[in-house]
Amino acid sequence: MFSYICLNWVLLVLFTGSTVSELLVIGEVGQDVTVPCYYSVRNRNAITSMCWGRDRCPNSKCSQPIIWTDGWKVTEQHSSRYQLNGDLQSGDVSLTIINAREADSGIYCCRVELPGWFNDQLINYKLVVNKARISTASPHTYTSEQTSAPGSTSESSSTATRTWPAVSASEAPQTASAPCSGPSDCLDVAENLQNTSVSLPSQQHPEHGLYIGIGSCAAILLILILALFLT
Repeated sequence: MFSYICLNWVLLVLFTGSTVSELLVIGEVGQDVTVPCYYSVRNRNAITSMCWGRDRCPNSKCSQPIIWTDGWKVTEQHSSRYQLNGDLQSGDVSLTIINAREADSGIYCCRVELPGWFNDQLINYKLVVNKARISTASPHTYTSEQTSAPGSTSESSSTATRTWPAVSASEAPQTASAPCSGPSDCLDVAENLQNTSVSLPSQQHPEHGLYIGIGSCAAILLILILALFLT
């Protein structure tokens, strides 16, 4: 009866395989991805062989093996992209995939071969290699804004101001503040009136022309009176 139970247990293990956990590892396209795997090394005699395969761990060995090690060095390597960069003699048998691709996604088996029946350390990993993330943020736009100085307006109105030519004090009409004290003073006043009438701009209003004519007549009349007086 006992032998029958043992035989059934052996057959169950052989045909169904042992229950193995499955761990998730996520990588990115173009980056190096490391799938961790370790076993305990108590002494040099505990260093053992192991393999990595591209499928779930079978009952023995590795399905679709990609790399093997005897515990000291790599003995078989399917591609240079698969590397064991850890300290093998310390039990670090992590798999590093160089320049990962989307095609590298899938199930990986880490199998450490330990002495004895059904003692192998089995770990299944599910590797997902995603495409590189591209930022979808819209590009920044910069707008320049012109601001006017405080107190000023954005629209400036131009006003045309017409300025008349300044008249100097010598050109301005001169008036005698007191009556002529003698014939020479009266002659000077008459000459100043004549110079004033000549130096004023020709383009004047009609009223100004009338005043100039009256002034000229008065000056001539004054000169005649002086001439008669002197003679």
